[in-house]
Formats: sequence, structure tokens, C-alpha cells
Amino acid sequence: MACIDLDLAHAYRPKPQSEADYALLPLKMRFEDGGAYALLGPSGCGKTTLLNLISGLLQPSQGSVSFDGRDVTAQSPQQRNIAQVFQFPVIYDTMSVAENLAFPLKNRGLTRARIQARVGQIAEMLELSAQLDQRTAGLTADAKQKISLGRGLVREDVSAVLFDEPLTVIDPHLKWQLRRKLKQIHHELKLTLIYVTHDQVEALTFADQTVVMSRGRAVQMGTAHALFEQPQHVFVGHFIGSPGMNFLPARCPQPGVLALADQELPLPPHAPQQLLQAAGDFTLGVRPEYVRVSPSAQPEALRAQVLQVQDIGTYWLLSARAGGQTLKVRLPAQSQPPAPGSAVWLQVLGPHTCFYGRDERLISTAEAPST
Repeated sequence: MACIDLDLAHAYRPKPQSEADYALLPLKMRFEDGGAYALLGPSGCGKTTLLNLISGLLQPSQGSVSFDGRDVTAQSPQQRNIAQVFQFPVIYDTMSVAENLAFPLKNRGLTRARIQARVGQIAEMLELSAQLDQRTAGLTADAKQKISLGRGLVREDVSAVLFDEPLTVIDPHLKWQLRRKLKQIHHELKLTLIYVTHDQVEALTFADQTVVMSRGRAVQMGTAHALFEQPQHVFVGHFIGSPGMNFLPARCPQPGVLALADQELPLPPHAPQQLLQAAGDFTLGVRPEYVRVSPSAQPEALRAQVLQVQDIGTYWLLSARAGGQTLKVRLPAQSQPPAPGSAVWLQVLGPHTCFYGRDERLISTAEAPST
């Protein structure tokens, strides 16, 4: 395993002049030895480019890649000792399951006994033990991808195992089983794993740390809790969660006063210092889970009208409009939701409310270091 340090940028076209010319904007990032990481974002955001720069399939147009402090920028995937698992299974149909799993070890000259032991260990983890003697040609796509995962995991001396959307071809009802298996394998083998996906559930349930990416930029790395509770960029708040965070344009017309959705509310004491000093326009962010609803007038709450109420099964999803702004609210399944068209008061200010300036999160007075 290896500690991986990146200090690079990448453009597929020569002599990039603007941010739009870059597939991956300049970044500095570290993946710790033995960690489980996910690269999360929509299609085209740079996830696979970043993964290929780590593996050596691509060389960065600027900067360097280091493994354990050693510059490997010019080295191939073989020289970096990387295992990579792709979206579609890469296996040999003429071989048995056991022969496929053993192939990377045979290439490295391991003894027969050591190969059998390691193949047996990985097959048991992936629940392939009963199929070891079967030819892979007749297996399902799910089983073939499990073999492909096993080929990536079977080497003990690998610097890192990289996964490029490996569960895309897996039936949805089996995905959670394989995510659980990969998590279990990571805990047992302590491999450095980096997993590319556009699915936030896959990323947040698999990884200890998730890198959220947008338009070639790594906008935040953090735990699932940090990404949900304290998104450092409006894109993270929008992309993480179901539905994502509510964002409302706001301003401070005078110190201590918050103008929001055509109403004025007192600015909470934990708000960022810039806002307490009447800094002007900004954006307020609050997750649907943290909006409180009341059928009667409440102090420090927004008056709104219910537009729609949806029964999601495990919760009610309410859409309401306040001053031309639409907000989403998640209500417990056992609650009685208000009817469409009715007036409600929405409490959007609280300890979970975030404030943003130019899309970046502003530090609240409660978080600011004391002087």
C-alpha cells in the first residue's frame, strides 16, 4: 500500500489558457495509506481523469504524482504497482474462476501454495468459493464483475486498488451486497482503495473520505457527516442529500437584520461575522430535514404557501413557496402534513443553517477560532 500525494492539473488540449481548457483544475490532495476514498460527482466532472492520473494511464500536463514521497509521475501502472477495476468486467472467458483470480499472482511468480491460499481467501470474501472450478464464459454479468473485483484485490503487495464505477453493470438489488463486501474487505486487508462513482449512496456508504468534484474541481473532501452537515460549497449542498439543500438569496440591509424571501428576520447570533456587520448579499442554505413547519404564525419564521405534498413512504416531501422562492421540506412519515394551498410558517434559521458568499461557505462565529 502507499500514501499518494497529488499536486497537479491536467488538460487534454495543448497550452490551456482558461479554466474551461482544463479537464482537471490545479489541486493538491493526499490519500493516506490504507484509506478508503471515493471520487463523487456527475458525468464529465473529472473523476475518471483523476483516477487515471493516479494509476499512470495518464501523465499530468502539469505537476506530479508521488507514492510514499517518491515521484512516480513518469511511471506506468505496472511500475506503480496499481490494480484497477473498470466499469465492465475484464476477465478471461476460457479460464475458470480460480484461474482468473490466480492470474495476477502467477505473473508475479508466487508459489503454488501461496496462490491457492490467497485465491481461496478472496473467493470466500466475495462468495465465489462454490464457483472456483467453473468456466467464466457462462456466468452472469454480476458474477463476472465479482471476479473482476477479485482480480483487483488478490495482490497483497499492490500500492492501491482503483475502482472506476465497478457496480454499473450489477443489478440494483445486488449492489448493496457488493458495497458491504468491499467495505468488509477493506477492513480486513487494509488496502488503499479509491472508488469512482456518480452515486452518492455508493460513495458515502463505501468511503471513509469522499471527494466531491464539479467541473474539473475538487470542491470538498470529507466524511459523510461533514459533507451533509457542513458543505463547504453550494454544489456539495446541492449534490449531497435527497433532495439537496435549499438555497435562498438573502442580504443584510442593516446589522442584525436578515432580508429573506421578501421578509425580514433577526439574524441569529451564530451567523458569520461578515453578516453581523451587514456585509450585503449572500446565500442561505438549509437542508429539507432541518426546516420546521408550523400551521400558525411563529416568530423568526417565513410565511409560505404549500404547493405540493408527496408521500415517499418513509417520509413526506413538502414543497412550499415563500416570497417567490420554493423550498423542500422533509416531514416524518408519522406526521400529518399540511394540505396543498394552506399557509404555513417555515423555521429556516437554526444550528444547521449554513451561509455562503460567492458559493463558498462562510465560517460562523461559533466555529471561528478565538483570539
